Parts: sequence; C-alpha cells; structure tokens
Amino acid sequence: MSEPLVGREQESAALDELLRRARDGEARFATVSGEPGIGKTSLLAGLARRATDAGCLVLTGRATELERELPFALVVDALDGYLDALDPRSFERLAPDDLGELAAVFPSLRPLATAGPAPSTPAERFRAHRAVRDLVERIAARSPLVLLLDDLHWSDGASLELVAHLVRHPPEAAVLTVASFRSGQAPPGLCGAGVEALVLGPLAREEAARLVDAPAALYDASGGNPFYLLQLARREKAVPAGGAPGADAAAPPPAVAAAIAEELATLAPEARDFAQAAAVAGDPFDLDVAVATAGAEEPAALEALDELVAREVARPTEVARRFRFRHPLVRTAIYGSCTAGRRIVMHERAAAALAERGAPPTARAHHVEQSARHGDVAAVDVLREAGLATAARAPSSAARWYDAAVRILPASASPEERLGLLGGAAAAHATTGRMEAARDAMVAGLELLGGGDPLARATLVSGCATSELLLGRREEARGRLLAELQTLPETASPAAARLTMDLALADFYATSYDGMREWAARAVAHAEPGAHRPLIAGATAMLALAEATAGPVDAAHGHCTRAAELVDAMADDELAQGMDGLAHLCGAEYCLDRFEAAEGHARRGLALGRALGRGEFFPGMSQSLAGALFSTGRLAEAEEVLDGVVDAARLSDNALTLAWALLNRGYVAVAAGAVEDALALSSEAVALTRTMEGGVVSAWAGGVHGAALLEAGEPGRAAEMLERSAGGEALTAIPGAWRANFLEILARACLESGQVEKAARVAAHAEERAASFGLRLAGAAAARAAAAVALASGDTAAAVAGARRSAELADAVGARLEAALSRSLAGRALLAAGDEPAAIEELERAAAGLDACGARRHRDRAERELRRLGRGVHRRTRRGDPDATGVASLTGRELEIARLVVDRRTNPEIAAELFLSIKTVETHLRNVFRKLGAGSRVEVARIVERA
Repeated sequence: MSEPLVGREQESAALDELLRRARDGEARFATVSGEPGIGKTSLLAGLARRATDAGCLVLTGRATELERELPFALVVDALDGYLDALDPRSFERLAPDDLGELAAVFPSLRPLATAGPAPSTPAERFRAHRAVRDLVERIAARSPLVLLLDDLHWSDGASLELVAHLVRHPPEAAVLTVASFRSGQAPPGLCGAGVEALVLGPLAREEAARLVDAPAALYDASGGNPFYLLQLARREKAVPAGGAPGADAAAPPPAVAAAIAEELATLAPEARDFAQAAAVAGDPFDLDVAVATAGAEEPAALEALDELVAREVARPTEVARRFRFRHPLVRTAIYGSCTAGRRIVMHERAAAALAERGAPPTARAHHVEQSARHGDVAAVDVLREAGLATAARAPSSAARWYDAAVRILPASASPEERLGLLGGAAAAHATTGRMEAARDAMVAGLELLGGGDPLARATLVSGCATSELLLGRREEARGRLLAELQTLPETASPAAARLTMDLALADFYATSYDGMREWAARAVAHAEPGAHRPLIAGATAMLALAEATAGPVDAAHGHCTRAAELVDAMADDELAQGMDGLAHLCGAEYCLDRFEAAEGHARRGLALGRALGRGEFFPGMSQSLAGALFSTGRLAEAEEVLDGVVDAARLSDNALTLAWALLNRGYVAVAAGAVEDALALSSEAVALTRTMEGGVVSAWAGGVHGAALLEAGEPGRAAEMLERSAGGEALTAIPGAWRANFLEILARACLESGQVEKAARVAAHAEERAASFGLRLAGAAAARAAAAVALASGDTAAAVAGARRSAELADAVGARLEAALSRSLAGRALLAAGDEPAAIEELERAAAGLDACGARRHRDRAERELRRLGRGVHRRTRRGDPDATGVASLTGRELEIARLVVDRRTNPEIAAELFLSIKTVETHLRNVFRKLGAGSRVEVARIVERA
C-alpha cells in the first residue's frame, strides 16, 4: 500500500521537523489531507520508516469504510496489538478505575481488569479519553511515540472523540500524532491552534515519471494522482507486483474503476468468491471468520487465499491468520461486486461464526444489522445488547444499533419494548449532540403512546421540549408544553406538575424570572395532591430556585428547606424517580449561600446518576458542586470538576451546554489568576452565545469575559463588555443576587478607568440588589464595591469599615476567597489612612487566605504590598512524615512544587512563583521524584492528582 513515495519533499521535511520536536519531548499533532489516492498513506509510511530508524516506537491504525460504527475501532487497530504484547505487570501501577476504563476500550486489557470501570454516564465518557491519554504518556516514557491514524474520515464516532481530546489535551510526553483524511472531510476538533495542517496536491509530470515509466496519456487520465496512475499502469502491465500508494476508497474515475474490475475478473471463480467473503468479514480479515463467511471447506478456501496473495489482492499481516486487502479501494470494489442476496447471506454467516466463537454483541452487531430479517427477535436482542454495551463510551455506535433494532422489531412487539428502544436511541443521539434525531425518536414514542398514560406522555413531551430548548427553539418548546398541558383535566396531576416544571425552566432560559416563579408555584400545586414525593420535592425545589432568582428570598429559604427534607428522607431507589428535582435543589441551595448542603446533595446526585447510568443531570449537578467548591475557596477542586464539565459539554456538541460550562470554568480561572485561560474560555463562551436569542447564558458569558478583561488590565473594554451583554449599567440581565457580584466587578472596572462617579452609581446598584435579597455573599460583594469607591474618593474610614463588613459577611457563609479579597482591600484602605500596623495585619491575613484558596494572582498583589511595607513573606510549610510514603512523605515546600508541576509549570516559572532559585527548585524536585518513585514530571503530576 505504501510504496513507492515520490515527490513530497516539502511535506516530508515538515513532518521530520515535527518528529524532531516530539523527540525533544514536545507533543505535536499534524494532519495530512488530500483527494482520494493522492498518497496520504505513502507519506505516513515514509514517516514511519524514518521514525523507526530514529529509535521511535511507531503505532499505526486505519479506519475502514464498511465498519465505521465499531466502537474505538481506529484506536484499537493502532494500540491493541502492542498492548497485548506487553508484560501484564506493566499495568500493575495503573489505578483500578483507569484500568477498567482502558479495558472497556481495548480487548487485550479486558482479562487484566479485576473489576469494571467505576460507575459512569455517557456524559462522562471523557474519563476513558483521559485514561487513554495517560496510557499514551506511559508508552512514550519508554521511547518517543509516533502515532499514525489513517483515513479518519471513515472513523467511528468514539475514536473521533478520543482523537479530538488528544488535540485539546496533548500528552505531556514525546508523542507525534499524524492523522490523515480526505479533503473537505476534516473531522470536528482537528483544526485550529496546535495542529500542523499539510495538504497534498497532484504530482508534477516529472515526479509522475519517477513513479512509473508510462505513456503521457496515463498521466493525463490520472490527473497526477499517484494511486490512479499506478492502477492504470497495472492494467498496462507497466508496474511490477509491489502495490500502490495508499488512498481513500472513494469512487475512482471510470478508467480506474474499469482497471480494478478487469483485475478482479481475471481471478478464478473460487478465489473471487472467497475474496467477496473476506471483504464482508472485514479489513483486516480473520481467516477462520472469512472461511465460515464463504461457507467453504478450509482446504479450498486456503487455495483461494493463496491465489489472492499471489495476485496481491490480499497480503499477510504481522498477526497469524489475519490478512489485509492490498488497498481499501480494492476491498470496496470486491464488496460492491457481490450481489445483494449473496451479501446478506454472507453477513448472516459472519454473524453466526462470531457468535459461535463467543464474540460480544458489539462485534456481531454490524453483520446482524446488514442481514437480519424484519421481525427477527434474536437480531433485535443482539442490537439492543450492543447498544447497551456501548451507550456509556461510544453512544454514536449505540444510536445506530438502537435505530436498527427499532427498524427490525416485529409489529407484534409490545409498546413497552418499542418505547424502550426508542428511549435508548433518543438518549444516545442526545449524548452525541444530535438533538434533532433525539427529538424525532421521542416524537415517535409520543405517537406510539397516543392518548395513553398522561405521566408517560408528559415525560416524553418534557424530553422533546428539553431538546428544543437546547436547539435554541424556546418558543417551540413552550408551545409543545402548553399544548400538552391543555389536554389534561383541570384537576391537579403528576403530569401537569411535570409540564409546569418544564415551563418554569423555559422561562428561566428566557430570563422571564417572574414567569418562572409562577409556573413553579403551579407545579407545586399540581404535585401536592398526588403524594408522589420525588415529584413534590422536584416542584418545591424548582420554586425555591425561582424565588432565589427572582425573590422573595424568605420564601425561597422555606421552600428550599422543605425540598431538602423530602430529598433527605428518600432512599436512592425512590429518589431516582425524581433526579431532576435533586438537580434543581442543588441549584437553589447554591444560589441561597447554602454551600455545604449544595455540595452534599450534588455529590449524592452525581453518585446516583453514575450508578444508574443517567448522564442528563451531570452538567447541572456538577456545576452546582463546582460553584459550592469555588464559593468556599477550593479553587483547584472547582477547576477539576469544571474541566470534566467542559470535556463533557464538548462531547455533547451543544452550544448552550458548552457555553455554560466554559463561562463557569472561566470564572474560576479569573479568581485563580490564570488570565490567559480566563480570556480564552470566556471569549469562546461569548462567541457561542452570539448565535442564541440572548438570555441568561449570553449575559453571564459577557459578564465573565468582562471580569477576565479587567484582570488582563483592560478596564475600559471590561466595562463595555459587561454593560453590552448584561443589560446596561445596572446589569439587569444577570439574575438573582449574583448581579451584585458582577456589579462589584463593573465598579472596579469603572474605578480603574477613572470613572469614579459612575463607579459610585454602580456600587449603589449593587447595594440595592444585595439589600433586596438579603444574602450574605451578595452583601459582601456590594460592601466591597462601596468600600472601593470610598477609598478612591478619599474616605478611608468608610473604606475600612466597608471592607471589614464585607469580610465578615463572607466569613459567615464560609466564602473564604471573598473574605480574603475584602481583607486585602481593607489593608490598602488602612494603609491609606496611615495605620500601617493594622494594614500589615489585614494584608497578612488576606495573603494567607488567598494562598490557601489557590488565588495566586491576588495573593501576589497582597504580598507585594507587604514587601513594600518591609514585611518579608515566608509561607509556612509542613514537615514531611519520615514514616510515610508517597505524597504524605513530602514536605510542605516539596508538595507546593509538586502541585505547580501538576499545573504544568516549568522550573523557571516555579522559581519565579515561589521566589526561589532554579537550583533550589531542581533540588526539591529531585527529592520529590525520589520520594514518589516517579521517573518523569508527568508521573509526578499523576501521583499528586490521584492523592
């Protein structure tokens, strides 16, 4: 397939430079694109030879056209054979959860997993991607790794998601990844920053002459395409056996198609029949499966195989009894030469052969889908089991198999069975962002239900409306909900409660908070008579969330308490009937400054959702958990949770979900002082919301981007962004008490722009908002805004009093970060008032608090003030435990440095961060490596993160 290679000197040189940088430890990613047959595989093969000669490990995987639904097929093709050859002891140091995730991807590792992966949901399939990334780093620790992924345009969805993850999160190791795909068919996530893109064009006439000595007419007919040229020359007997450059199996020009057809026509009938069976069996194909697929005796099949190998239709691989076709185009041509009836028979035989060998449903589903008769119950069972097995980590494959099962299901099947398959299809489509397909499956379910069970109908209508909300079609969602509500009797019912809760949520996204509160109150009224506790808890929590957003807050506290009591009284099996209510409760508690309760309920909800395999509640509950962690000053933990939310949101392929995740992650980055990250995250969120109809997400995204701009030293742009996106100077589009927090940011932006009078007006808006809600965290933000204005106006006494009041309010709800920020302001105000000792005391408390929270940029500012006052900064570090092992054995300073390694800081960056010499950092790192038994910075980071 891969020889000869002519021309391509410029592209080869570019790949060689990337290889050099990768061998130096810098992970690189490149793509090679071009028309079918242009030589992409040849270019990759040439790189593979040079990389091998340079001492690199080269692993190659290729996607195939006819099996593009097989989960992780591309990465399994690349890595599984290598993993199978390793000593099993190589995997002993992997965490059980990681080994479980890897075993769910790679067949060779399944015998090593003592237990399955930790409970997870389709939304969290990024866990498998992270485990594979860690595995790639471990492989590259032995020698530089070159990972070649060919024909990505045919890849399965699960492999594409994994490859996109590697682009966004490059391995921290010597890894060069090169992926090829057809022009115009770049898979999502493979373009942009960090990706070197190479595009192959036709060979020049003189280059073609070096490839094959053929008449000029052949060059003209081939258009300079090397595969077409060689295939045409093969027909002319101008090319000796040896193969052609690799290419995509797309429809070739008629002359090339005729050349392949003539070649196949010269095969003996028995060889041609066996070639067709092998093409059905796969590429590469297992000999025994191909024999069974052909329905032939083995001696005759082996004779046919010998002819195929002699004629170079097929070639042996490095694995015994496994063969590949000379080229994907040859395989596709042979498969296409089968009559429709014979193809169905052979797929049926292949499925039976795999079943006899004990192959899992996922390996058989492809053949079953191609051969099953309508009404074949056994085939439906295989497809359903394949869907269930792949839903968590390869939902795109699951969706295809559920759809096939629905198509094959006999008309006599029960409505419950059909609804179950439609529900599985809807969930799988929704997980991969195909909300339109998910909605269509649920609409089919509604048609099947007819006028049946009102609650079952309401649940499906709710799912349809949710899909429409996520598609940005709010009015359509509202119309659907209202129409269904009108079909119900006047009396209260669980179905009415379900629908009115969704109407409240629709009004939230539309920033109609009064409407949200009214619909939520109706939901409570509808739920009460039914004595269905999960539904009552959900409606009550929704009302609490609405009141926390729009007021009155006293009522919100009462409803939140009642909902929490109901939830806490339920066992998991009962609570599972109302998981959305638990998500609303977490949100209400977070908005009401009940951070400890929000954290506890979110952790319970996430654990229950994972155990049930239900990922639809992952984003909301995870963001409530991250909010509670952030508000209580645990920035690193909040970052970890939100990184998962962002990864999950990218997999969902939904702009609204991703924008929510990005803006929250950006807000934490602002607090942590990671300004570049904050700008990138928030600007992406703002870009996503430009396609939406305004609303709360757009306002919040603009607010976070404004905060990032302020930290980046652009107060004018920050103020402009905040006002433009969030409703003017009063930021009326920001809901609830959180408006006070963004008003405090706007006030600071005005002050830094020299607009003291405007800052005073903004601070007054913040105080008014905080007073109307009576929540301490909002009060802390408003008091700090007023204190900052007072300090800028020269009223130091008011500034000190306001900043200290702000710190007290924040302390009252455990908001350590807000308290530390307020103390920092109090220290500056005291210094302006001439009370240096008191200023030093406040600044020292502030610096310690900010350091404990992980707000390094703010901490550095406080410490600079202290140094200016002549106070040395010496952070106390703990002594390591001499009897301990692992992370517990590190001293405080060593742990501090190890954590900066986790943050991917270089030695000079660590030295600057901690005011140490580089030599001192190197000494501490040697101790860290020794104590942790680590051989690389990557391994140090992994050990610290797990601890």
